[in-house]
Amino acid sequence: MAPDENGKPTSTYVNFPENPIKTLTVEEMYDKEKYDLSSMEEGDVFKMLDATREGLTDEEVNERLEKFGHNRLDHKEKSPILEFLLFMWNPLSWVMEAAALVAIVVSNGGGKPPDWEDFVGIVLLLLANSIIGFIEQRNAGNAVKALMESLAPEAKVKRNGEWKTIDAAELVPGDIISIKLGDVIPADGRLTAAHGGVSIDQAALTGESLPVSKSNGDEIFSGSTCKQGEAEAIVIGTGLNTFFGRAAKLVGGAHDEIGHLQMILAQIGNFCIICIGIFVVAEILVMYAGFRYNYRRGINNLLVLLIGGIPIAMPTVLSVTLAIGAKQLSEHKAIVTHVTAIEELAAVTILCSDKTGTLTLNKLVIDKPTVKTYSDIEIDDIIHFAAIASRTENQDAIDTCITGAFGDIKKIREGIEELEFKPFNPTDKRTEITYKITSDGSVHRISKGMSHAILDLCTRDKTDEQITQLNADVDEFAHRGLRALAVAIEEVPNGQVDGEGNGFKLIGLLPIYDPPRSDTKETIERALELGVKVKMITGDQLAIAKETGRRLGMGDNMFLSKTLKDGPPSDSGYKDVDDLVLHADGFAGVYPEHKYEIVEKLQNMGLTIAMTGDGVNDAPALSKANVGVAVADASDAARSAADIVLTEPGLSVIIEAILGSRQIFQRMRNYSIYTCSITIRILVGFSVLIFAFKFDFPSFMVLILAVLNDGTIMTISKDRVKPSPYPNSWNLNEIFTYAIVYGIYLALSTVVFFAVIVKTTFFHDKFGVPIIPYRSLTDDNPGWNDPMLHSIIYLQVSTISQALIFVTRSRSFFFMERPSIILVCAFALAQLAATFIAVWANWGFTDIKGCGWSWAGIVWIWNIVWFFPLDFLKFALRAYFDPKQKQAIEEILTPEPSTEAQITRRKSTIAGGAPGTPSRRSTVAGEGARSRRETLAQVTGKYYAPLIQGLSTSHHHRNFARMLKIKGADAPVISIDRNELRRFSLVQAHHASKLLKPQDANVNRRITTAV
Repeated sequence: MAPDENGKPTSTYVNFPENPIKTLTVEEMYDKEKYDLSSMEEGDVFKMLDATREGLTDEEVNERLEKFGHNRLDHKEKSPILEFLLFMWNPLSWVMEAAALVAIVVSNGGGKPPDWEDFVGIVLLLLANSIIGFIEQRNAGNAVKALMESLAPEAKVKRNGEWKTIDAAELVPGDIISIKLGDVIPADGRLTAAHGGVSIDQAALTGESLPVSKSNGDEIFSGSTCKQGEAEAIVIGTGLNTFFGRAAKLVGGAHDEIGHLQMILAQIGNFCIICIGIFVVAEILVMYAGFRYNYRRGINNLLVLLIGGIPIAMPTVLSVTLAIGAKQLSEHKAIVTHVTAIEELAAVTILCSDKTGTLTLNKLVIDKPTVKTYSDIEIDDIIHFAAIASRTENQDAIDTCITGAFGDIKKIREGIEELEFKPFNPTDKRTEITYKITSDGSVHRISKGMSHAILDLCTRDKTDEQITQLNADVDEFAHRGLRALAVAIEEVPNGQVDGEGNGFKLIGLLPIYDPPRSDTKETIERALELGVKVKMITGDQLAIAKETGRRLGMGDNMFLSKTLKDGPPSDSGYKDVDDLVLHADGFAGVYPEHKYEIVEKLQNMGLTIAMTGDGVNDAPALSKANVGVAVADASDAARSAADIVLTEPGLSVIIEAILGSRQIFQRMRNYSIYTCSITIRILVGFSVLIFAFKFDFPSFMVLILAVLNDGTIMTISKDRVKPSPYPNSWNLNEIFTYAIVYGIYLALSTVVFFAVIVKTTFFHDKFGVPIIPYRSLTDDNPGWNDPMLHSIIYLQVSTISQALIFVTRSRSFFFMERPSIILVCAFALAQLAATFIAVWANWGFTDIKGCGWSWAGIVWIWNIVWFFPLDFLKFALRAYFDPKQKQAIEEILTPEPSTEAQITRRKSTIAGGAPGTPSRRSTVAGEGARSRRETLAQVTGKYYAPLIQGLSTSHHHRNFARMLKIKGADAPVISIDRNELRRFSLVQAHHASKLLKPQDANVNRRITTAV
């Protein structure tokens, strides 16, 4: 039968063979036309699965694991050979492959054979880069996989009559599982018991916006989330036999969205390729139209640009740097579930943090210095009296706080005998104990509770002044966010348990609060120094939030959540809600929907937001935030929605993760500036030498440069770097500006050096080196194309170019920040090799001749002289870019309302789009501001996917409802196999039909049907 109008099945009765779990095949069991486990009577489900409410035995579990497999969707592994070959299939590799074709096919004529040397060298370089990239990616992928396995979901299951917690992958059909608030459903099942109004969020699977109520007999889907209640269920489907698994197969042709790192790779790659294209065209025009070069001579010069201008190692370096960084962050108790979220974490400007458990200890204590006394009884004795009136077993939070403040719980009632204890109840709002002192037999009573309840109880020594004072003290506590607990005592003269006392006497008022963690204040100060504003987002009272803020030094400029709807208070000075949200130190009385709204408003201002959370209701805000952080002991739902999962409590773990992510980002940024600079220096330098001096540099020597450079720069992923004092993001305009300035400067060092050599006798006069002769135009190497000069220029270009990495990796002078040993050793070995080649190599096939040690010494001195000013160029560029960043951060950190100029500037920034690339979780404003350049990056970005697929964790977090909303060229292809459709239960088919039904008549869904 079909489901009813609510999507719930009507019961069916079926006949099945004896012991069906063993006699039927898996295909037969999940053929809905024969056996529909979603609509059977509950008894038939148990019978078909040969299960009982006491759970399966270990022997039955092993048999079913053998038959049904583990409860997981195995990620289809690509052929290692195909993976390796894909490293040579991207725009950067295409340019190198084009250069190889030019060398072997186009580079002919002039009475010379094809350029075999360059062809073989290019192929070897491509193979070497692919081999290194393949190995490093496999290692990186294994590291990421290991981190993800540490977050493997668990399930509470009943086996052999006992409840136990196991990996969700070990579940089999017939298991009895228990689910509660916050759990992610580990497998498809039918509810057998429901408590407290069970509500399941199925939005990620079915697209339903609201949670669905479930009762006994209803089907629940793997991957959905329990939003309310507790329940038990029998597992009816695991792995590929779940709705999640069948949907994954159904939408098997769907394209994953282009990742953020792919966009970065694409834009940097496009920058280099466009620059190469411009200079190739310029050289063709100058060499052939202007200088009338012969065909072969011009081709060799074009090879120099094609080979030297491509940062072939860039994808490998950046992806491996991220993977190694993820492993390093895990050592700081922060496990990254989306590796590319490291980039976003480095860019975080505002951290919205829970109060309880993150900023505070989530443990009540008595603030002894502010205890109020109303008699001559000492503070320690007041606490002792309060401890006597507390339970010593099955304690609530208040009792735990008071007994903990006293000390040794065994000594609290030493020397007394409990006669009667009245626990706290909502009516009396107090506890009371009647006890006897064993030494003298006297009977006493103590009561502790709400201040006004205790005050009403007191009759002895009660005066108007005392009442006024108590009310004032309670108001003071409330203003400071402290909970007040009053204590009163009396004697029972007749010694009877229910005897009348001499009247309760008020002796003290205890202030109770949840104290900040010992390191929280220091951590917040560190966060502010790093340009990160910490906002407190709490469901607690406003007064408590403000007091906590004051104690932590984060400010008390806080507001109730209702201001998000009602607008800022008239006396606050804020012009609108956005300004209030930006500058407030926190919000109190917050519900989950308020968290989402706060994140959304901040993102719409162009800010990068991190949000902490632990409960199932925090999942939407965690998903919305640029970086969702699941704190220690968070629910499964919060963990699955988060980008980072903390394994230790406290704010310091998050700040350490931010510092770590900035170090990782700095490595990537340093490399990006370096590699783009080398591209510019090769293109500009050698093009100017052709234009000005008709100097033809051997293309094979550029290959040697590339090999040595790539071998050295691979070590940047483990370099020791200082984190930036400000939030980092991919500002490609800044990176390209640095690259152009550095590149032109390095090119100038080469051109000036060349001019001094050929146009003057300076080096001959000062150092006695031979003069480079100008050769006849009929010579094999006409003009200034002397083989020894080729060696000299090769060494000059090699040493100063590679030394640039020491400038880009440091914020101050290069010698002030010690690099990693491995980077220094790699640089030293590469430059020793370059020097030996320049000094001794006599390679006729590439027109170089050893220049000797004198020229080598001159080159090193020249490069050292030109190297030092690079730091001053860096400082000049920082003086231009840093103040803008610093100003933006200072505007965020101040609690003062924004000025009109600041609001106008913020709006113009949002309207124009932030420079660089959109966020991994782009805001609406960012989406609308994408340029054609970014569209080009999207087109080329998909070709970089194989190079970073080892970092992908997308197969751990799939949202089919969101995937099916994608339109245009990236819309998923729905591949429907009719035999596969038979495996959907009636309920699943009902949801699938709603999910696949186009909501927009203009949406053309590509659906293919296999007969």
